[in-house]
Amino acid sequence: MRRPIIGLALGSGGARGFAHLGVIKVLRENGIPIDLIAGSSMGAMVGCFYGAGLDIDRLYTLAKAFKRKYYLDFTVPKMGFISGKRVKDLIRIFTHGKELQDLDIPVAVVATDLVSGEKVVFKDGPISNAVRASIAIPGIFTPEKLNGRLLIDGGVIDRIPVSVVKDMGADIIIAVDVSHVNTNTEITSIFDVIMQSIDIMQMELVTNREIASDIMIRPRVEMYSSRAFTNINDIISIGEEETRKQMAKIQTVIEQWKEPPSS
Repeated sequence: MRRPIIGLALGSGGARGFAHLGVIKVLRENGIPIDLIAGSSMGAMVGCFYGAGLDIDRLYTLAKAFKRKYYLDFTVPKMGFISGKRVKDLIRIFTHGKELQDLDIPVAVVATDLVSGEKVVFKDGPISNAVRASIAIPGIFTPEKLNGRLLIDGGVIDRIPVSVVKDMGADIIIAVDVSHVNTNTEITSIFDVIMQSIDIMQMELVTNREIASDIMIRPRVEMYSSRAFTNINDIISIGEEETRKQMAKIQTVIEQWKEPPSS
């Protein structure tokens, strides 16, 4: 009997998404295979970095060195404040210019078509294009023009892409939600207004994702800024701790899995 195919659905959440690294590290430490990844926004970036073969320790170092100055390239605000060219270059460098179909494991990247409202799922083509589209937080990053579409943040339409990783063939889905609404947050800028609004709009949808996944990991990182890229050590550690708490349940789900009868 074959073992189950295990897929990760990594959610959006800006800087809080570095908690995904802690989740991946603890899964690996406990011998939990990661066969497939689907990611929205920051989840897409982390998933592609991992899928590109970057060692988890190197990813930790990269995350801790990540600063806003490396990706902020302000533009005249017509459709967004940040042009996104710098972060696109960073993605291209760290994934060695690879295309999605060249990754060590299959990774799907979710974006949103701003005109049609459709979910767009990338499974091949340049990683930098797909991830740049997926992280285009509306009002902050300019939309990514790609294949005749105007694309924005995947988290707008599918904050935790459980259905995507299921469609990829996962038997067991581990979902990670890093984007809770912080009811004590201080709203001081247009960036805060936009990020908090998106979190609020997504609250109801996430309930359905939890039902559809086998395991939902929720690192409680809402007290940290989703845009400041500070406290990265703490954010990663919380991802690790929350995964360790769920490890017995994860192992039980895997042990009790039975291959569906062939039709």
